[in-house]
Amino acid sequence: MARHVLFLAALVAGFSFPLSWGIALPDWGPIAWKGAGVGLLAIWASNQGRTTDHRLLAAVLLLGATADMVLEVHFVLGAAVFALGHVVAIALYVRNRRAGLGARDGALAAMFVGGTILLASRLASPEMAAAVGFYTLFLAAMAATALFSRFALASAGALLFVVSDLLIFARMDSLSGAAWVSAVIWLSYFGGQALIAWGVASRIGADAAFLDFSRPRR
Repeated sequence: MARHVLFLAALVAGFSFPLSWGIALPDWGPIAWKGAGVGLLAIWASNQGRTTDHRLLAAVLLLGATADMVLEVHFVLGAAVFALGHVVAIALYVRNRRAGLGARDGALAAMFVGGTILLASRLASPEMAAAVGFYTLFLAAMAATALFSRFALASAGALLFVVSDLLIFARMDSLSGAAWVSAVIWLSYFGGQALIAWGVASRIGADAAFLDFSRPRR
């Protein structure tokens, strides 16, 4: 339990962030609160092991926390940081792809990516459609590689991440006046990041424990 205190602290910080919207805080307060949840997940992940996969996971989460905060001051730069995080996540998931994948799986992944890009572009305002489509290429590729990885829980998290971003794009146009959408965006996003963190780290940890147990004893 003690080794997961940081994870529990991350959940508290992340899921409580919407409370900051109704509290008078200094300008830096909501930014720091927003970055705290995924930032603590990154620290927790970095303490779970020293393998390349642990480092990639920690990097994905650190870039996510950075993007969360940068978005508050510069939307395009924040999106670029998220895109970089998606590239690192793709590398992590490709390293850990499921055995036995074939051409059919590749075709399904391509259809998922293409469909997600089309949907995102349609949801966004017309003037943002091209930029949204370009960013969604990275987002959808991240989710597709997660779906075909050995991290089932992280796959669910990646899909929540996609849902969150699709709602952001819809908020630019058709959902611009919906009062509920901001809370759902954040909770689905942070819930997705938490599932990614736990899903990857727990699976890597289980594999490491198995290898250690199966190693011949002297």
